[in-house]
Amino acid sequence: MNAFRSTRRYRIPMAGTIIAAAALLMAACSSPAGRVPLEAPPAVTIPAQESPPQRQPATPPVPTAAPETVKPGAEAKATQVHAAFAKRNLMKHLQALQKIADEAGGNRASGTRGYEASARYVEEQLRAAGYKPVRQVFTYWDEDREADTETFNILADTAGSAEHTIVVGGHLDSVRRGPGINDNGSGVAAMIETARWMAETGVQPKNRVRFAFWGAEEVDLLGSQYYVDSLSNKENTETMLNLNLDMVASPNGGRFVHDGDGSSFGDAAPAGSDVIERTFLDYFAENGLATAPAEFEEGDSDYDAFMKAGIPTGGLFTGDEDEKTAQQVEEFGGTENGEHDPCYHRACDDTSNIDRQLLHDMAGALGYVTVAFAMLPRADSE
Repeated sequence: MNAFRSTRRYRIPMAGTIIAAAALLMAACSSPAGRVPLEAPPAVTIPAQESPPQRQPATPPVPTAAPETVKPGAEAKATQVHAAFAKRNLMKHLQALQKIADEAGGNRASGTRGYEASARYVEEQLRAAGYKPVRQVFTYWDEDREADTETFNILADTAGSAEHTIVVGGHLDSVRRGPGINDNGSGVAAMIETARWMAETGVQPKNRVRFAFWGAEEVDLLGSQYYVDSLSNKENTETMLNLNLDMVASPNGGRFVHDGDGSSFGDAAPAGSDVIERTFLDYFAENGLATAPAEFEEGDSDYDAFMKAGIPTGGLFTGDEDEKTAQQVEEFGGTENGEHDPCYHRACDDTSNIDRQLLHDMAGALGYVTVAFAMLPRADSE
């Protein structure tokens, strides 16, 4: 979570605001080329391998309903995905990042050996699952060192149409004051396991998924901003959506879903962001898990660059230094008036600072929603 961001606000939704899974057709966004409209599928599908879809760029695509199976020939519901992620060893990634920080002076900040070692670990995990990660290098001014510093993002793609790219992003770096295991090792672990799960289940995405591990988020959201700035107009239009993971295992946290439709905070997000929010809400509702909306705050996290570029954006969060309200305690448990993460940006943000149940809940939601959009058929590609 960016150290320079403003304070986040939360609200608990009123009863009945969780929306049941349904197909939702959105109007095209205001991108000059006409952005791909989004439709939220009622379930995820991982069908047998088929040819990547193609489309005519001049015709804005119209999505159709998605099938409802998670493995070839087998039905799968949100509850099954949740159960699958409950068995995945997300903590091993956090333990690895902790060891890296311990051996690198206590942090994994961009431009340090701790960041380089963290990057190598992520790359090893992705390669072992069959991905081909690449580094997107950029340079920024390091005020502490008073010098230009080179760092990088890590990008790893699935198969699928590059004309409908889903960017699943979370920052890899920590602050210099601590190892950053919740902020944002938790998001990194969820992303790695989503990538591994997709590879293991043999999913053949219709739409390309790009897993993006951002550098220099804690400096000032620099990695994600560099990525978005590097997109051509065509690549911007072909970016179907962004999913952001930043702190998803806070020890006194809650399941916060970013307010894509503006119903809680009144802030306008790019068209299609509401569909992302509702797809996350559907997943949690089917698993009987309470949620609350989180506000999109300018300069708060890596979603910022995507939102300013008009790209549909959504994501998950479990809280930082804000205090937990009585209503949130009623919904999620925990300690009233205690910080969601009392170790936010501190040296104690280590492996003892993790709510493992929240981590599995949020990782499962990421996996489900990622595959749901990755398998969403496009009318122009059929």
